[in-house]
Amino acid sequence: MRAFKQERELEVWAGAAGRPLVKVRTYPFCAASGELGPKRREGDLQVPEGFYVIDLLNPWSQFHLSLRVSYPNAADRKLGDARRPGSNIFIHGGCASIGCIAIEDEPIEELYLMVLEARRKMGRGVPVHIFPSRLDVAGLTVLERHPEATPSRVAFWRGLQPGYTFFEETRRPPRVKVDGKTGEYRVSAGR
Repeated sequence: MRAFKQERELEVWAGAAGRPLVKVRTYPFCAASGELGPKRREGDLQVPEGFYVIDLLNPWSQFHLSLRVSYPNAADRKLGDARRPGSNIFIHGGCASIGCIAIEDEPIEELYLMVLEARRKMGRGVPVHIFPSRLDVAGLTVLERHPEATPSRVAFWRGLQPGYTFFEETRRPPRVKVDGKTGEYRVSAGR
């Protein structure tokens, strides 16, 4: 999955093992709180930005159904509030957000079943990449001029761009590691 905060879209990609992925669905966000920029602390109402997996499916969610995003990841722990980075970020039904991505009830039912099947076939968490916007050259240029852009946010977004570009060029998820000293993403060929 790939989510784009500014465009308010969640894309779902699928395919056979060893082959490039194909986009199978795009869901509009019904709600997403915060502004452009990564989540850095509990209570900031931000939807995170970065490379994650869906690590839990919750059929008993108060928002109909939900898929937990593996926030905080190693980059979030390094760059965010060390004591209170926040947690419990979900993609869910309903139409409310305090740091989550909401896509309404009918779409979450379809997405939930797709993720359940993908996890069964892959034997691991389903990747979800959350970007502030599409990070092609034009998109990054617009972000750099955005009123919410700061030097640290622009640097962070530039760090996300290689993962975005790798997928755009190959239609395969990149392998992403986090530099333990800087918290920066390092991208290499995917699985």
